[in-house]
Amino acid sequence: MNPVRRRRLLLVVLAVVAAAVAIALTALALQRNAAYLYTPREVLNGEAGASVRDGSARFRLGGMVAAGSFKRATGSMDAHFDVDDGDAKLPVVYTGILPDLFRENQAVIATGRMRGDVFVAENVLAKHDETYMPKEVADKMAAAHKKHAVPPSPVAADAAAPSPTRGEGNN
Repeated sequence: MNPVRRRRLLLVVLAVVAAAVAIALTALALQRNAAYLYTPREVLNGEAGASVRDGSARFRLGGMVAAGSFKRATGSMDAHFDVDDGDAKLPVVYTGILPDLFRENQAVIATGRMRGDVFVAENVLAKHDETYMPKEVADKMAAAHKKHAVPPSPVAADAAAPSPTRGEGNN
């Protein structure tokens, strides 16, 4: 074989091997960081898999914070609450500061592992209120309402009001 062709073949083979190694490393990294979302029913019924149920897999638990389930001892950072999906409730323990929007009957996503029959959360996210509206959208909707003589809604009026904490108008 011609030395030029041999060199080209070697470069092509090295490029393919390098691409395969890069793809394998990327897939491995993504697999380790993947946290699947399951509901309490899927976890308790075993639909999420044995590694989820026995605590060896990290995953996200999604549902609603059950009414009347939130408990925190005075002076403690340990929060105890149940996540409910309408079919099953799963007790959750979280140590740390909960999001401001966290409350009972509100959607929540917690990341962590099972320990026995309790989900031990490492991170808790609370879904924001459905009435939230960015200021720009509220302004545009208010202008459209004025144009079409629609009475303003209390939610749009609250969202359009300037926030005193942003320092607007203090110049």
